[in-house]
Amino acid sequence: MIYVTRKEHFNAAHRLFNPAWSEEKNQEVFGPCANNNWHGHNFELIVTVKGKPDPDTGFVIDLKVLGNLVKEMIVDKVDHKNLNLDVDFMQGKMASCEIFVTEIWNILAPAIAEAAPGAKLHYIKLVETPKNFVEYYGE
Repeated sequence: MIYVTRKEHFNAAHRLFNPAWSEEKNQEVFGPCANNNWHGHNFELIVTVKGKPDPDTGFVIDLKVLGNLVKEMIVDKVDHKNLNLDVDFMQGKMASCEIFVTEIWNILAPAIAEAAPGAKLHYIKLVETPKNFVEYYGE
């Protein structure tokens, strides 16, 4: 099994808050991440695809194709946007990295399978800060 990885970057703002809770409870649970005026990050998105190389091309997936999928389906929709307000696939959802990465998976997994039938999305890592990141394997 071969694993190939593409890394992209984007900037986005968000606010962590539960509308069913009081401002005090949101501040207690989410701290500065519940700021009414949002806060932002320089995100790093790492996408790993697995499979066996195609005998004709030697590729699991053409990295240019993978890069274009990630850019068009995710980065172009979230870069310099507010995840809570501007991103269609995050509407009505908690804008935590955990939820965000699962929504990214839900978009990319079928697109990758269609683009490269022998390939499968294996792993996504979403880095929010140098100290905070999430990893998701679709489980």
